Amino acid sequence: MKKILITGTNSYIGTSFEEWVSQYPDKYNVDKVSLRDETWKSWSFKGYDVVFHTAAIVHRKENDIDKYFKINRDLTIDVAKKAKREGVKQFIFLSTMGVYGTETGYITKETLPKPKTPYAQSKFEAEQLLLEIKSQDFNVAILRPPIVYGKGCPGNYSRLSNFALKLPFIPHFENERSMIYINNLSEFVRLLVDKELSGICFPQNKDYVNTTELIGQIAKIHGKKVIKSKLFNGVIEIGLKHSEIFRKVFGSFIYDKELFGGPLSFINHEQIDYETMFFVESIRYTEKSSL
Repeated sequence: MKKILITGTNSYIGTSFEEWVSQYPDKYNVDKVSLRDETWKSWSFKGYDVVFHTAAIVHRKENDIDKYFKINRDLTIDVAKKAKREGVKQFIFLSTMGVYGTETGYITKETLPKPKTPYAQSKFEAEQLLLEIKSQDFNVAILRPPIVYGKGCPGNYSRLSNFALKLPFIPHFENERSMIYINNLSEFVRLLVDKELSGICFPQNKDYVNTTELIGQIAKIHGKKVIKSKLFNGVIEIGLKHSEIFRKVFGSFIYDKELFGGPLSFINHEQIDYETMFFVESIRYTEKSSL
């Protein structure tokens, strides 16, 4: 049985992973620890096979920039060093696609990170420090997931869902986005644990997502008819050049599927398969909670 410690008691991804592996009670034992105060330092990490580090600060006012680095970087390294010192064999770190510092593009193995926000910069610096302390007996796996969605998921997806339900029509615009359904991400992490893997990982759904299709599927699930129109595509093209919000919604931003952890990559000569639901089914399940 694998014994796993998740840092961050309120983490959506951490909690979702815990729920996902609960279907295998004979294979995984999961505990969670809060890092909000100093009491975690007295928690013994001995006996744990894995620490899944999901605790982080995501959004802060500009005058709290130091908090990003104290928690997302310094605290991460403190936890990792304690884990290594006390015999934990694998440390899984939840990073972000934001380390690339762009809202659009095609990310390949040649693409260099250029973080531009304090959040992304603090995550990237934590990655570099973690890679310095990895060893043969201490595997470090770094996750850079794209947009994560699922039932109860906070962030960009929920805003896009609300957007879909308010529009009388949707732009018929061609783009591609890398996304990952929360259960697919949880299954990927489970594979990392089982195979005791290390490295920088790029999990995503098997298929890229088109924004028009996504909005249309959300509206359809709620019984709302929407009209697709190319009338405002010119406005969108202009918006992509001048607006970060437009780029986040209608820009193309994808990972190469052959990147490690992607749907066309291999582990020990076997192609990875962690997709638990097809795209349409996953959107239907995600939207059920608001019906």
